[in-house]
Amino acid sequence: MRLYIAYQQKNNTMFNRYIITAALAFCTLGAHAQLLIQQQITDIAKKAKGIVAMTALNIETRDSISYHGDAQMVMQSVMKFPIALAVMNQVEKGKLKLGQTIKIRERDLHHKNGPLYDKYAKGGEMTISQLLSFMVSLSDNNACDILLDRLGGVKPVMDYLASIGVKGIVVDASEADMAAAWEVQYTNWCKPAAMVHLLDEFYKGKALNSAGTDTLMKKMAETTTGPKQIKALLPAGTFVAHKTGRSSTNSSGLTPATNDVGIITLPNGQHLAIAVFVGNSTADLDTRESVIAEITKAIWDTAIAKNRALNSKF
Repeated sequence: MRLYIAYQQKNNTMFNRYIITAALAFCTLGAHAQLLIQQQITDIAKKAKGIVAMTALNIETRDSISYHGDAQMVMQSVMKFPIALAVMNQVEKGKLKLGQTIKIRERDLHHKNGPLYDKYAKGGEMTISQLLSFMVSLSDNNACDILLDRLGGVKPVMDYLASIGVKGIVVDASEADMAAAWEVQYTNWCKPAAMVHLLDEFYKGKALNSAGTDTLMKKMAETTTGPKQIKALLPAGTFVAHKTGRSSTNSSGLTPATNDVGIITLPNGQHLAIAVFVGNSTADLDTRESVIAEITKAIWDTAIAKNRALNSKF
């Protein structure tokens, strides 16, 4: 509980400080556009009744926007993205193979719910590739812990992040660890700016080779969770490769995490890496998800407007 209180106090202090400074910048937009998107995100964030933190980056143009981007936010299942990267890194090194079979024992299923448990409640066999799909696309907690165990725990994940120069993301506990005690979820955290850095490195092929990047992008594009978040207000058919994360709500009505991070393909073929976190919120689920959707749409609209303005000059 001390850890939770410290986290809350730290982030409330951060939140107040950032509200005063209004830490937003879309680096190559004009002053009017900057003020407009700043006000939009500030207004949307108020609905969350908590801490909203986000960063977005146009991977090709390097335009960026950050709102409390250095806040320390609970990841929940967003942590499955760096874990998946670490697994794919081990595949590249030949230490694991996507087609290799892993025997799943009944005692390996610590979570008595979810897609994997529904299919293999008494145990069975799955490939690494199948487990990755369950972990990433379906956000299955058992698949996450089985793969984390196969990696050798959280240290290889952190070692991998360090090897590609990504700081500000901490994977310190498994899904089973988090389920055992409420406050443990606060030990798995990231800064939105750091998560976007990781998404950027991933998309540019600096985190994995091309085959690994394509494999994981496909699994992220097949994500079924969070349809009312990043994807909700974007045009039908927009390509989104993403990973969601959400905590439970305690008896006081506090929800530490409602999150979505991913890569969006813009109409002009450019790509937007985005991470939106809603933390320590007392708003209901529909509101928390709509905050993520509305912020994403505001950034999408700003990117489209900028592209139109540039094209009109020629």
